[in-house]
Amino acid sequence: MQAIEIKGLKKTYGGKYEALKGVDLSVASGDFFALLGPNGAGKSTLIGILSSLVIKSAGSCRIMGVDIDKDVARAKSYLGLVPQEFNLNIFEPPMQILVNQAGYYGISPAIAKKRAERYLSDLQILDKAETPTRMLSGGMKRRLMIARALIHEPAILILDEPTAGVDIELRKLIWNFLIERNKAGTTIILTTHYLEEAEYLCRNIAIIDQGTIIAHTQMRKLLSRLDQQTYVVETVKPVKKAPVIKGFATVLKDEHTLEITVKNHQPMNSVFTALTARKIAIRNIREKTNRLEQLFLELTAKDNGQ
Repeated sequence: MQAIEIKGLKKTYGGKYEALKGVDLSVASGDFFALLGPNGAGKSTLIGILSSLVIKSAGSCRIMGVDIDKDVARAKSYLGLVPQEFNLNIFEPPMQILVNQAGYYGISPAIAKKRAERYLSDLQILDKAETPTRMLSGGMKRRLMIARALIHEPAILILDEPTAGVDIELRKLIWNFLIERNKAGTTIILTTHYLEEAEYLCRNIAIIDQGTIIAHTQMRKLLSRLDQQTYVVETVKPVKKAPVIKGFATVLKDEHTLEITVKNHQPMNSVFTALTARKIAIRNIREKTNRLEQLFLELTAKDNGQ
């Protein structure tokens, strides 16, 4: 079954501005899906229509097979939404927020409390369960919003910039939590400006620009379009001159930093072998530019006629 099935979706504001121009999009049940696009591309409008916060101009949307025009309440029950902006009652503690949220779905306080304890524990904020939300840090509020979206155990979780403003350690915690939820069967749709996040988490991807889907494919297939990648190599000891490695472009940025460009068909082992032969010890190696970021910029530039 398709978790989300969208056909010919359009949204026009003020009779003039077309935010969505006939979008076709499907997300399989159980997928971890990235929906990416620059600011103003139509992501928020699309999510708003799915969650019934925005009225579409044309087209159809099905959530777990339910047409939102025919049974919007049932369709919405399959969704859990984590918006980008905080919209919590800051005077209530997390436990009360979660129990109240569960009540909107007919879940008893006893069951809701058990679920809340589990999610708060998994997200490492159980010790703040009775602390007024206004006293929580931004990262804690972000995690509370994820718990709130999951309290009714929806089939689909939509996350709009779930790690905005959080540190690296907390981001990893949220990533691991989401991976486990996805393994448990929850379909996850992610929008993010951290493209390394999408590359790490998601199996499939759609890129929207100017209200149109310009790419919709598997993540690995999209990344395979890149014909080369540049790596930044940090060396243990100073290097006076860029080593010549047959078939690879090497540039010495400073005495401890090399940039080495590798084409898709070339094995990285050749680089390591060549550096070892020259007694150049590696302290660290990383991609110069995130692969998805590079493709994203190329695709959106083409769509804008640049």
